[in-house]
Amino acid sequence: MHQIVSNSVDSSRRWWVLATVVAAQFMFGVDAFIVNVAIPTIAAELHTSAAQIEAVIAIYLIAYATLVITGGRLGDIYGTRNVFMSGVLGFTVASLWCGLAQSGPELIAARLAQGATAALMVPQVLATIHLLFADASRGRAFGIYGIVLGLAGAAGFMLGGILVTLDLAGLGWRAVFFVNVPFGAIILAAAWRIMPMVPRRAGTRLDIPGAIALFLGLLCLIGPLLFGHEVHWSPWVWVTMAAGVAVIAAFLRLERAVAHRGGMPLIDLALLSDAAFMRGLTAVFFFFFANLSFYLVMTMFMQKGLQIPPLQAGLVFVPLALTFVVASRHSGERAKHRGTLVLIEGCAVQIAGLAALVAAIEWIDAPSAIMLSLVLTIFGYGQGLVMAPLSSAVLSTVKPSSTGAGSGMYGTTAQIANAAGVAAIGAVFFAIESNQSSRLALFAALALFALSITACAAFLTWMRRVTG
Repeated sequence: MHQIVSNSVDSSRRWWVLATVVAAQFMFGVDAFIVNVAIPTIAAELHTSAAQIEAVIAIYLIAYATLVITGGRLGDIYGTRNVFMSGVLGFTVASLWCGLAQSGPELIAARLAQGATAALMVPQVLATIHLLFADASRGRAFGIYGIVLGLAGAAGFMLGGILVTLDLAGLGWRAVFFVNVPFGAIILAAAWRIMPMVPRRAGTRLDIPGAIALFLGLLCLIGPLLFGHEVHWSPWVWVTMAAGVAVIAAFLRLERAVAHRGGMPLIDLALLSDAAFMRGLTAVFFFFFANLSFYLVMTMFMQKGLQIPPLQAGLVFVPLALTFVVASRHSGERAKHRGTLVLIEGCAVQIAGLAALVAAIEWIDAPSAIMLSLVLTIFGYGQGLVMAPLSSAVLSTVKPSSTGAGSGMYGTTAQIANAAGVAAIGAVFFAIESNQSSRLALFAALALFALSITACAAFLTWMRRVTG
């Protein structure tokens, strides 16, 4: 089917299709970072609690993580073009709702819708590239995809700072969501005109009960971490988390029952007994646990603790993001010769970057935005060394027939870890900030980041022992 679809689209047109789907991926990537810069302003204007602020980020990730596999399956059933366009339309409308939100709970609900619709949109991007580029041009197509993915972070930080600072038409932070509306409309129009129709894949079915169970289980596990501090860690917090563990256990039993009936469970149960893959997946969890949560904590510290304006706070991360892109390009080539050692070295560089950040903040009472941006490039380079080859290293341990299922589990684990990190490390940061100081809160968060990255390196080393 790949060759049929590829042959039905002329060479020049498929590059325009690539530009369209990659633009949607770019919009999704920008959205993950642009909100971080606006978070302090959102908190001040909507009078949100720390827990609600964390939830604005975490609920988006939970919705996306639990539904992204289902989104991919829907693309197989109804065609990538139809599901992609539905996702873009939903994401655009949800972005408009985010910008119009009048309270913290309403913004959280809108972000939930945004994450759910992103789960329809994003899986179709890679699927479309696979379908249209079955020849020697595939490497170039994925190269473009990778560059756009890396630049989305820098663009998100810059755009967030610019939009909040310019306060266009008095919109303030709302502009960071409204900006998706015209871009979404353009992408939708382009997809309508040039994306090819793709026939459904026979035999593909949905596991809706599994998706619901996974979502509820994760919500019960991560939700209490967001709101536990506000309710003084009352007994219901622990009861809810225990219920989450029970639901996840029930989810695994449900998946086995679906497989026994000949259905298509969300996850490939055989991979759960693959020691190398599970160790790699655990490394993935710890790496991403210290990913988005790092940017949340640093944004809050810079804008509230150091009183750095939103524009400058956003620009602080731009050198980091660009260094990340450079490291990503270097690491791919180095990984061919050194394997997972490159990832372990990247973890070491990240920890060195965290140590340099601690030293800068400890020795200088009010480090400038320029000073922070220079120090953060160390951390960014380390992140780039790890993130680019991480998926390839982990997925190389599974059989070719299970690569698709493994990719789905990889992406889901990464986003769950991002959400868990925002909830857990964010809770620690806000608790210490309210009782002590933002500086001490940052140091505690940085220590947790270092522990998480160390755990990532340990599991990568353990994985190497199995794979040789």
